[in-house]
Amino acid sequence: MHIQSQHFRSIWQQANAVYIIDQTRLPFDFVTVELTSLAQICHAIRHMQVRGAPLIGAAAAYGVALGIQQDASDEHLQAVVKQLIATRPTAVNLAWAAQRMQQTLMPLAVAQRAAAAWLAAQAIADEDVAQNLAIGQHGKALIAEKATVDANQAVNILTHCNAGWLATVDGGTALAPIYAAHDAGLKVHVWVDETRPRNQGASLTAWELAQHGVPHTVIADNAGGHLMQHGQVDLVIVGADRVTSQGDVCNKIGTYLKALAAFDQQIPFYAAVPTPTIDWQIARGAEIEIEMRDADEVAYMQGQTATGDIQTVRVIPRESPALNPAFDVTPARLVTGVITEHGVFAPDQLHALKTHSLGD
Repeated sequence: MHIQSQHFRSIWQQANAVYIIDQTRLPFDFVTVELTSLAQICHAIRHMQVRGAPLIGAAAAYGVALGIQQDASDEHLQAVVKQLIATRPTAVNLAWAAQRMQQTLMPLAVAQRAAAAWLAAQAIADEDVAQNLAIGQHGKALIAEKATVDANQAVNILTHCNAGWLATVDGGTALAPIYAAHDAGLKVHVWVDETRPRNQGASLTAWELAQHGVPHTVIADNAGGHLMQHGQVDLVIVGADRVTSQGDVCNKIGTYLKALAAFDQQIPFYAAVPTPTIDWQIARGAEIEIEMRDADEVAYMQGQTATGDIQTVRVIPRESPALNPAFDVTPARLVTGVITEHGVFAPDQLHALKTHSLGD
């Protein structure tokens, strides 16, 4: 990602510290934060300073490295991994990365583990970037097919939540094909769902699309179906926090409704994910633990006043309770395809990816 002509990843290591872009401060302030302890990186994951399935996987890997610098014993390594996995339950990448770190480090002598952990975490981060670039190329082909209908008209793509480079180490998942198409000279326009309650679309997706110069329009969450009915959406591309072995897609709350509308209007609906997001241990979305977050995320909203101040205001009556499930599940029957680093697969073809995934 390039921000004011300077390249950034969403997470990176320098010496014995980890640095992140604090996503709770966007889009009004661009702030990087230094993390030097396991407690700090757990806080960053839990409070969504870093978010997005691939990124919190990389954060967990770096968290293992931070967590064992002073004590790399078997017992402490296992405790660190357990603590990280408990931070957020739904996205499979987090547990995948933490467990991969454990499997990499356990065969080593205790004295070798601290240094090896940094290298292993870096490898996971680098793999994520490579996977996302490949996703971009495979997804670009889908956009190019739509562009051949009328080269003078932009391909209108609807996305939900944020699955761009802010949700990954770099490159993005759902937005990777859009960036690749835009950079190749294809005309694209993105409908950006605001994505209540945390507004990751309005605050994060819109911000990074603007940074990259991609034409886009922010819409209310409930406007997507209307746009589809009126022929203003050519395809839907979302990310995912977990995809089951049979192709059910677990993503930010509200995704299911977009998939239903797309299905009704015969509009292609794709999920773009790296293979670590596919959970081969789960067949059906009903088996996924859905994270329930603080009701205050629904009750309050953050914004910028006319004078530039950042304020948080309550938007529901003080007497009213709120419910805040963070994710929903789109059944495979509504999914046209899953865009991965190995290509685009229909839900019932995902089994062909299993060898690749288990070998990563």
